[in-house]
Amino acid sequence: MCGIVGYCGMRMAKDILLEGLKRLEYRGYDSAGICVAHGNSMQLIKKKGKIKNLKESVPYDLPGSYGIGHTRWATHGEVNDLNAHPHTDCEGKLSIVHNGIIENHVALKAKLETEGHEFLSSTDSEVIAHLISSFYEDDLEKAVKQAAPLLKGTYGIVCMHVDEPNRIVGARNGSPLVLGIGNDEMFLASDVTAMMAYTRQVVYLEDGEIATIDPDGYLMSDVADRTIEKTIENIDWELQEIEKGGFANFMEKEIFEQPQSTERAIQGRLDRELATGHLGGLNLSSKELLNIERIKIVATGTSYHAAIVGSYLLESIARIPCVPELSSEVRYKNPIVERNALHFVISQSGETADTLYAMRELQRKGATVLGICNVVGSTIPRESDGGVYIHSGPEIAVASTKAFTSQLAVLYLFTLLMARMRHLSFEAGMNLLENLEALPGLVSQALSTADSIQAIARKYCEVSSCLFLGRGINYPVAMEGALKLKEISYIHAEGYSAAEIKHGPIALINAETPSVFLVPDDRLRAKVISNMKEVKARGGPVISLAVIGDEEVADISDDVIFVPRTHELMYPFLMAVPLQLFAYFCARELGRNVDQPRNLAKSVTVE
Repeated sequence: MCGIVGYCGMRMAKDILLEGLKRLEYRGYDSAGICVAHGNSMQLIKKKGKIKNLKESVPYDLPGSYGIGHTRWATHGEVNDLNAHPHTDCEGKLSIVHNGIIENHVALKAKLETEGHEFLSSTDSEVIAHLISSFYEDDLEKAVKQAAPLLKGTYGIVCMHVDEPNRIVGARNGSPLVLGIGNDEMFLASDVTAMMAYTRQVVYLEDGEIATIDPDGYLMSDVADRTIEKTIENIDWELQEIEKGGFANFMEKEIFEQPQSTERAIQGRLDRELATGHLGGLNLSSKELLNIERIKIVATGTSYHAAIVGSYLLESIARIPCVPELSSEVRYKNPIVERNALHFVISQSGETADTLYAMRELQRKGATVLGICNVVGSTIPRESDGGVYIHSGPEIAVASTKAFTSQLAVLYLFTLLMARMRHLSFEAGMNLLENLEALPGLVSQALSTADSIQAIARKYCEVSSCLFLGRGINYPVAMEGALKLKEISYIHAEGYSAAEIKHGPIALINAETPSVFLVPDDRLRAKVISNMKEVKARGGPVISLAVIGDEEVADISDDVIFVPRTHELMYPFLMAVPLQLFAYFCARELGRNVDQPRNLAKSVTVE
């Protein structure tokens, strides 16, 4: 959500901070600001709106070789210049930026006001600056360590003091923070993308850790003042991966990267000799896997839709009971952890707050929890008992696309592995394996229909509501299609099982409400066609996704998008891609900001 960047070194700090904030735009924000120190003064500049508004207000020759910056996604206080970060203490000597929520800020503020502190904003974050200031006695690191235990809630904090030039202190509890190591320069940020242009060497902070940096190096410790030795990790993403690369925007790029991202998710993980999947990071022996009697997959948003597909697969192919659950509900419902149960958590960023807290609650109860994530070194992979990286590469657009299909690929691989250990024959396993190998090419074919999808989107982009309907394994894909449309076009959309249409949704059918039907050539095709006819009989427009050559479906439909023929269990990949394109083109026709849709953030790091 909020983006943080801190820099100390030999360069102009304002340039580093503004570039870093620009790379963090994808996290979602409504205001931005920087604070740069030079000599015995600090220059604080913050603006409501986009970073270009901030950049226009920053003097070209603003001096200073250290500073901090922030993009804010409002949680407490309205969106305005005053509530934007950074925030300072009463003297204007100490400046902080913060990601997270301070739950006891009201009580802390009341106490600090009795001590003479005056507050300027209506945010919870400003209390951090005043609290640290109340402990400050010429040692910023010590003051942060004294203040941190009093903060209840989540935080990633980066702060500096004008009396300690070229020194920046960061603290983490529940919100991501990463340290970057350069040549005679150091960085602190909420995300590696902010510093990738300058360094590939990073150190990830854990909860309760404090980082102090200056141009010569860093010191890691905890609130009890114990020094901590950390492992330096290397970022393996290339800088061009976080550039648009000739595409109009990141979402378009990421949709069209799916043949490659799907291939990366599968590559090296198929064993043709044994007709099975191979996932090396599970940290479970064959015997332990064989003893698993039930599986739960915990996720939220797009990842939850992938979880539903995965549960269908595991039950239908591996014959293992599997339940998908929403992360936000798991933590607070006192979940039951059963013997011989395995839990997965899915998160593109590896930092999703609801999913992370659900994982910790399950682990506290003794569960074995594996992660399925994209961002290497993020919190969930570090804290889980094992897991799998999906290797999508950086996903910058807020609306997830390529991560969804890569998550599916990993769930298919795990299903193949488990099924071959149980009831699936070698021949059936090889058939599934070969269909997985064919997926990148089929996804590429599905993308080739982009022009016709754009024409359909142009026809329907002005509607106020849309229904997405599928059956079986494609029902969660219909839900994902609806989510994509409302996320980026702001058109109201709902995803349902087509079988449920007579149980309420059919009341919404009229000439202005199109229904998008997913009609693969599978055992439920005839049932879905029956539902299509029910909608047509009531005057509702029908858009269908059907297999190439399916003239029966085409005759019923007002518009049809064709996908290649494949194994009936592989259609979620080929149905998801056109739905992403449909949402994308609708949003573009309406002039929406597809990479940064309103009110949304890429990585939801607060509850």
